[in-house]
Amino acid sequence: MTSNELGSSTSPYLRQHADNPVAWKQWGEAAFAQARERDVPVFLSVGYSACHWCHVMAHESFEDEATAAYLNEHFVNIKVDREERPDVDAIYMEATVAMTGHGGWPMSVFLTPAGEPFFCGTYFPADARHGMASFRQVLESLTDAWRTKREQIAGIGQSVVEQLGARQQVAGGAIDAAVLERAAAVLKVDFDPVDAGFGQAPKFPPSMVLDFLLRHHRRTGSADALAMVEATCERMARGGMYDQLAGGFARYSVDQQWIVPHFEKMLYDNALLLDVYTHWWAVTGSPLARRVATETADFLLAELRTPEGGFASALDADTEGEEGKYYVWSPDELHAVLGDDDAAWVIELCDVSGTFEHGTSVLQLRRDPDDAARWDRVKRLLLEARGRRTYPGRDDKVVAAWNGLAITALTRAGIVLDRPQYVDAAVQAASLIRDVHVDPSGRLHRTSRDGVVGSAHGVLEDYAAYAQACLSLLAATNNPDWLQLAKALLDRVLEQFVADGSFFDTAADAEQLAWRPQDATDNASPSGVSLAAEAFTTLASVTGEARYDEAAELALSASAALAGRAPRFAGRALAVAEAHQAGPLEIAIVGPESGAADELVRVAVADAPWGTAVVRGEPGSDVPLLAGRGLVDGRAAAYVCQKFTCKLPVVLPEDLRAELTGAR
Repeated sequence: MTSNELGSSTSPYLRQHADNPVAWKQWGEAAFAQARERDVPVFLSVGYSACHWCHVMAHESFEDEATAAYLNEHFVNIKVDREERPDVDAIYMEATVAMTGHGGWPMSVFLTPAGEPFFCGTYFPADARHGMASFRQVLESLTDAWRTKREQIAGIGQSVVEQLGARQQVAGGAIDAAVLERAAAVLKVDFDPVDAGFGQAPKFPPSMVLDFLLRHHRRTGSADALAMVEATCERMARGGMYDQLAGGFARYSVDQQWIVPHFEKMLYDNALLLDVYTHWWAVTGSPLARRVATETADFLLAELRTPEGGFASALDADTEGEEGKYYVWSPDELHAVLGDDDAAWVIELCDVSGTFEHGTSVLQLRRDPDDAARWDRVKRLLLEARGRRTYPGRDDKVVAAWNGLAITALTRAGIVLDRPQYVDAAVQAASLIRDVHVDPSGRLHRTSRDGVVGSAHGVLEDYAAYAQACLSLLAATNNPDWLQLAKALLDRVLEQFVADGSFFDTAADAEQLAWRPQDATDNASPSGVSLAAEAFTTLASVTGEARYDEAAELALSASAALAGRAPRFAGRALAVAEAHQAGPLEIAIVGPESGAADELVRVAVADAPWGTAVVRGEPGSDVPLLAGRGLVDGRAAAYVCQKFTCKLPVVLPEDLRAELTGAR
């Protein structure tokens, strides 16, 4: 029997708090109605299942009977999974940053019963320390202020809503060749020439920026752009942020040298990085790029796939209350598992020198092993030993946007690396989203769990990332139904997410919050509006409809000012703009699902500029880009086009490769 409302949620994060003595409520009008009836403020706690400090605050405060009793007496308490409700998270994070100068999770926001924020913070310790008030001190001060300074509190809340709600995205013009050149130059200044990546610690994987730089290199031949990509990809893959035993990337590196990770593994990071390493391999043929792309895709299939065919959101950083316990090794453990000779070899090879806590280390692989067979044998033994440890918790909700990113990445990797199992997994995930997340009215829902759809409506990133995923499948399958679904989703975006000449992150018919969020900034994953720019660019290429091209330009304009000034936070928009500068190209491949057409598709996806629309189908397909395209002397053929004006078809993969290489 649970003590609050969270036990019925489809969010694993909320269910983690179902037995807290805090009388948690789920986000909704009923909670705010109770706050109005009781005349008490709302305490809003926002986090996610793989968040280490969320677990710490929960253990210290939300599991404490005395703290819970105080919260229940003086507040209505709402718990939100930021991954399930990014709209709620976005507006109150904006308020938190505006009021405190920083943000993060857990996010702790105190609201009036009208939803207006009047006090914001992140993690509060159970006991006062390092100049931070204790959580109980904060609660008591706010309770007193609610009783004695109500008018002042109301004024703060109204002022925050008025100021932040009045902000609107302003179109900043086009991201043209000059902006792209300036962005690359700014990134070169920000680049760390010693340890690679950008900026100081903590270092996050700059996935969208790397995507842009690869596309920029392919269009311009910039050696600097490629060098930044290669150095960063190599350092990330050889450091501790990458799981050297089973593949897959952790969330970020806590240090500047990519040694010690924050151990949570997120679906969106691994989807984005899979695409980057696949792209790097397509450009350079790097064996490291191919290995990491393959291992990352295998990690997605082995550890994040759900029984329904979707992809789970994350693996936890903590095991048995200790961060990283599942992944780290001590010298004694290595000797026990491997024996002295192999242990000594691994200790030197993987820098087992106490790089983490309590004399343990994260395995690194700063160079390729001198004995590959020995390394493979050692890896098997270590994986078997690690398999006997307690496995990290898994947040197994399926998020439409992040599955969209994974579908696109797996489709491209499956084609380029000749791994049809990746494409099969992508089709199954896309089918799950179609069958479970899209309701009869055409509305896309953000999450599901165990095949049961959640209540949260999809936001712009969900529609755009999933539509792009459907369009990506047109290169891998002969099924035009994916085009019709993408078209329906993006038509709904035009109807529901565009107003007054700009894109919003929530639909017009969605729940009305304190204000309507819109943000063109890339954070851990691409912004919704930059994903929309990508999807509309692809749809325009496939259909030839000018209105989709206009929508892509409008979406790109939202990021134009940011792109030249702070390109680290506009990487996806810059990448899409590179596709516009390069053409964009369209490639139609006509032929049966197997045989010669497969090799033409592989060349098209690998050798065309990333972002090129590639469509395959049988003669007579009703996909517009395929209309009028036929076999050549009974053989599969590829048509390279720009704005639906096509060159003569080619039937040989090497001829297609030469044509595309010359088109760069």
